[in-house]
Amino acid sequence: MDLFAQLLTNGIIIGATYALIAIGLTLIFGMMRVVNFAHGEFYMLGAYVAMSAASGLNLGYFVSLPIAVVSVSIVGFAFERVFLRPLRNAGILSTALVTIGFSIFLQNTVLLIWGPRPGQVADPFGGATWMLGDVSVTKIRLFALVVAVAAMALLGAVIKYTKVGRTMRATFQDREAAALQGIEVDRVFSLSFVVGVALASLAGALLSTIFVVSPDMGNTVNLKSFAVVILGGLGNIPGAVAGGFLLGLAESFGAGYISTGYKDGISFLLLIMVLLVRPYGLFGRESSEA
Repeated sequence: MDLFAQLLTNGIIIGATYALIAIGLTLIFGMMRVVNFAHGEFYMLGAYVAMSAASGLNLGYFVSLPIAVVSVSIVGFAFERVFLRPLRNAGILSTALVTIGFSIFLQNTVLLIWGPRPGQVADPFGGATWMLGDVSVTKIRLFALVVAVAAMALLGAVIKYTKVGRTMRATFQDREAAALQGIEVDRVFSLSFVVGVALASLAGALLSTIFVVSPDMGNTVNLKSFAVVILGGLGNIPGAVAGGFLLGLAESFGAGYISTGYKDGISFLLLIMVLLVRPYGLFGRESSEA
């Protein structure tokens, strides 16, 4: 039971970050119908900016978090305005190819600026742990969990209770009708893309103290975030949250009870099994198969 509780805790923590990344990807796809293959690179860029701010500029880890989010969000905004907006009425394949190209550009830019050597942000808590009964959890992992959950809760509150959120929901449901009602759809699209990028960069900055920061760290995240989005249902934010936690738990229990070498394979096997039963995802509608 001690092992079970430990694996459950670890799965919840990593699942929260998966959910945070997947919500951003879901928001972009659900609102703009853009398959953002550069999402993992925005995550990677958030980790690098946080590392530079915390270690290179000696600003400290906690100050580096908002710096990373704001900096990467500006990059995301510029990318959306310059490259995606002119392709607003183009097919999904055209925008997908543009995001693939931009992901390659970001990887090579990071290699040019920071070099190929991996790095990591120093743990601001000095590796301290908390004992929750028989479960040992590092303070930095608990901090990442709290921030990730708080960010998801804040986004949910904004979407549900604010005027901006209502315009986003209206555009999500029917962009043509929303435009006829006077909603500036282009601004909503830009906002959605920036929010999605901000969530990815926040996840990268949060995990820069837990995992090694490297130019190719976004590759696996891309695969897993798409897996989470498909698992929960395309364009479904609650589904992305559920899928993120489910994938995190599957990885944790797979690594604990089988082998750490198979944890990625186990998580994708779970995805295949779910899609065999529900091809449109756990929370998706049947029409989302298309």
